[in-house]
Amino acid sequence: MSGIKKLAGQTLWYGVPTIASRFLGYLMNMALPFFVTMPEKTADLVQVYTIIPFLNVLYAYGMETAYFRFSQTHDRQKLYSTLSISLFFSSILFTLILLLCKGAITGAADLNNHPDYVLWMIAIIAVDNLNTLPFAKLRQEDRPKRYAFARIAGIVINLSVVIFFLGVMPQILQSNPDIFLKNIYNKDVGLGYYLLGNLCGSVFTLILLSKEIRQIKFSFDKVLWKEVMKYSAPLIIVGLGGMVNDVLSRLIYRHAVDLPQQQADHELGIFANIFRIALLITILIQAFRMAAEPFFFNKSKDENAQRTYARVMKFFVIACCFMFLLIGLYLDVFKWIFITFANKRWAEGLQIVPLLALGNIFLGIYYNLSVWYKLTNKNTYGAVITIIGAVITIVLNVLLIPKLHYTGAAIATFTCYLFMMISSYLLGQKYYPVPYPVKKLIAYLVLVVLIYLMHLGINKIYPNHLWFSLTTATLLFGLFTWFVTKVEAKELAKIPMLAKYFKK
Repeated sequence: MSGIKKLAGQTLWYGVPTIASRFLGYLMNMALPFFVTMPEKTADLVQVYTIIPFLNVLYAYGMETAYFRFSQTHDRQKLYSTLSISLFFSSILFTLILLLCKGAITGAADLNNHPDYVLWMIAIIAVDNLNTLPFAKLRQEDRPKRYAFARIAGIVINLSVVIFFLGVMPQILQSNPDIFLKNIYNKDVGLGYYLLGNLCGSVFTLILLSKEIRQIKFSFDKVLWKEVMKYSAPLIIVGLGGMVNDVLSRLIYRHAVDLPQQQADHELGIFANIFRIALLITILIQAFRMAAEPFFFNKSKDENAQRTYARVMKFFVIACCFMFLLIGLYLDVFKWIFITFANKRWAEGLQIVPLLALGNIFLGIYYNLSVWYKLTNKNTYGAVITIIGAVITIVLNVLLIPKLHYTGAAIATFTCYLFMMISSYLLGQKYYPVPYPVKKLIAYLVLVVLIYLMHLGINKIYPNHLWFSLTTATLLFGLFTWFVTKVEAKELAKIPMLAKYFKK
């Protein structure tokens, strides 16, 4: 149980800044309805933030996971220096290529109204990539406090810039139009301050990580680099395929729907807003991965490693179930916020959020299952699973978006992640068997879906009644909490903080 306790502690330390950074990013984007009344005005910003993950995968080309993998068997200083030098020069190369292709990217992404967005996007990706290995080093060395500080400091700068230029400056200039601060503000930048805030936060984080950067030695081991590249090459395909599965629907939405551009942009803005609510589960997944990836590699040689992984999976799924209920049962709160404080048009399509949320749970389980091919050096299998998943995503998006619009995109996401989860489990049990409590995990997932459907049915008694919805939601959430504590009482009793509440 000590391994689980350590992982829980690391997840908390890594998770708080990760959750904060992810959530503030989503929160700032979810604040768009309060800055912009028309969803179509946000479409260009949505496009940029769907392109960034693709380019991040190319810039990093699996070096982070490779660092965790090879740090178990190679000299860590030599590995860190070799990979850092590789990333530095490849970042320069990729950045020059993107700058030369700036015009083509602008046209292909329909960003002709905001060409500066592409330039700022390239800068963000380049700087963030330089932060990748210093952050991985902190995680590998179990230094979560410094990791948290650097992450949160960057978030604060990011948030401060956005709030200042989009919230404070317009008010200041309205009452004092001749103030000297007008020289640093350009109202035509508009939502571009989201990107500039992101860039400022990334640069500040890089400065804070200067100590880790100074630890890079100017020594490059070619043999080690070739070995690492052989391992990480399939991870590029995994990463790109994962991004296809994650953001393709938003990237192609404008082109897939047979609508006038303004209406297509409106639906894209709505869909992105819906997606952000469902991605609250992804925040939990990312926080977990920050701690879990080095944990899995460090525990891989332990005698009971597989049993530890199975236990981790169980608690992970339980946590995801709670997140699903928080999102699904309290959707009326989001609806009320949008209608009351923004524009009722932003409340469209909320009914597909639970489907997207469940799909993201499947993705989180897949990430948990993927330990088998990373530990057994069978990354090619991971690439194949991801490629097939990407094909499913592409085909279903092309077929369903024109007919069902963003509901079709949600179905494509759900189906893809369900396939990836099942196929990874079946292959993993063949090459690296882990005794996952499959029946119990399925029971938990089925139960939360039934609870959500029960809530929908009960709410038909008093439709559009917020307090009735909140009351029934809280009762059902409490019922699930009680059920889990009863079923998992023995496990929870092993945790010192909770032991007094449970009888062994």
